[in-house]
Amino acid sequence: MTKISLDGESLTRDALYQIVFEGEEVALAPAALEKMKASRAVIERLVESNAAVYGVNTGFGKMASVRISREQIGTLQVNLVRSHACGVGAPLSEAETRAMLVLRANAIAKGFSGVRPVVAETLCAMLNHSVHPVIPGQGSVGASGDLAPLAHLAMVAIGEGEAIYDGQRMAGGDAMKSAGIAPLALQAKEGLAMLNGTQGMLSLLSLALRDAEIAADTADVAAALSLDALRGSPAAFDERIARVRPYLGHATTAKNLERLNAGSAIRDSHKSADVDPRVQDAYSLRCTPQVHGSVRDVLDQVDATLSVELNSATDNPLVFATDAKGAGEVISGGNFHGQPLAIAADQLSVALTTLAGISERRIEQMTNPQTSLLPAFLVRDAGLNSGFMILQVTAAALASEMKAQSHPHSVDSIPTSANQEDYVSMGMSGARRIAPMLANLRNVLAVELLASCQGIDLLAPLKTGKSAQRAYDIVRSVSPTVNEDRSLAADIESVANHVAKGSFAEILR
Repeated sequence: MTKISLDGESLTRDALYQIVFEGEEVALAPAALEKMKASRAVIERLVESNAAVYGVNTGFGKMASVRISREQIGTLQVNLVRSHACGVGAPLSEAETRAMLVLRANAIAKGFSGVRPVVAETLCAMLNHSVHPVIPGQGSVGASGDLAPLAHLAMVAIGEGEAIYDGQRMAGGDAMKSAGIAPLALQAKEGLAMLNGTQGMLSLLSLALRDAEIAADTADVAAALSLDALRGSPAAFDERIARVRPYLGHATTAKNLERLNAGSAIRDSHKSADVDPRVQDAYSLRCTPQVHGSVRDVLDQVDATLSVELNSATDNPLVFATDAKGAGEVISGGNFHGQPLAIAADQLSVALTTLAGISERRIEQMTNPQTSLLPAFLVRDAGLNSGFMILQVTAAALASEMKAQSHPHSVDSIPTSANQEDYVSMGMSGARRIAPMLANLRNVLAVELLASCQGIDLLAPLKTGKSAQRAYDIVRSVSPTVNEDRSLAADIESVANHVAKGSFAEILR
């Protein structure tokens, strides 16, 4: 079986997703093994020389001035892992945990951590045998790395803590034994190397970006259906408009809307001015390329940040080997600081909130008879039936909630470690709020898809464009036309599940 090679240099998001979701096995690249051996030789030489090296034979953080005897170096590393494993809250999901394992192994494989190859090999074995540490999601301020989450991961690697194995939650040592993996006996710097890193927030953001890209494509599909339901004009999507303000995201969304509604009989039916006196559509329709396009551009910026972080060394101190015999230098720095990811998380949260906000406005346009030119609340016999009245209320509630959720985390800081770590990123909490925001967005988009398909039904026998019709058919496969009131909670859930699976996004691909 071909395994995905980890070398600290070439991991992609696509490869990460294969490992996380498809169970692809991993192995360390031969070149990575050599780099790890070279940096390890530097640490072993320094231990022999008894030179003071932070995290090797000193205490940590504020206690960096405390020297540790050679005989206690192993105990120091184990104590570090145990003391830092104090996270709280709901555990990370299996996917998030698997992502943390591969990302930490890949960072160590880069060869600047000064640890033995067996450290990364153990993480790879845990991945390949599905030993998943139980990692509480809260407790990291995202500055000296995601210390608490990574400590819970490291606890299982040394045969302690808790893990999920074969569907059962059990002691970490039992899980490792059942999987046939020898627990690590930590040596100099190895506990620190497993804890210092941004892989908690990076794992969450890497998985979230995948879902955000699906949501952005789905939003274009929903907008195309809404455009037809509201008999909107395609003029605003003319490529000449995008060309004179050349944002890539704008051009992409404009092309998507044109393609989705190509051949629409609804569009052709209202070209004469006596059908609809409106000269211009509301911004939530006319400015869809500008708004959705801005979101797309932000997702590209977040992707650029994550692409760097996926193959970065985020330890402290870093070990720079100059030869295989132990010559080199150990340099203390701050690559563990999560500010780039914290800012990316804030960007992502704002982008998701933007999609939900404009989607809710299109829902309002469709349910309001003053703007839709359709029956009130998209139902015949309005009054006797409330139709989509409360679906718009639900969307409004979710959009409002997301505004609060998008409050920036990266500008917050509470000093820690006796003011040694006096400016922190809060990147982990910034990343943690993205998953519930995505769930809210999927539900808002589900409501828009339901409303737009209902609007199109009210314009029958006219049909939407060929590609948009595919989206209509997906909705109607789980939610029939609303002819009289019924609870639509299950319909929202079913359509939201299709959003999550990428059923609508696939239409554009």
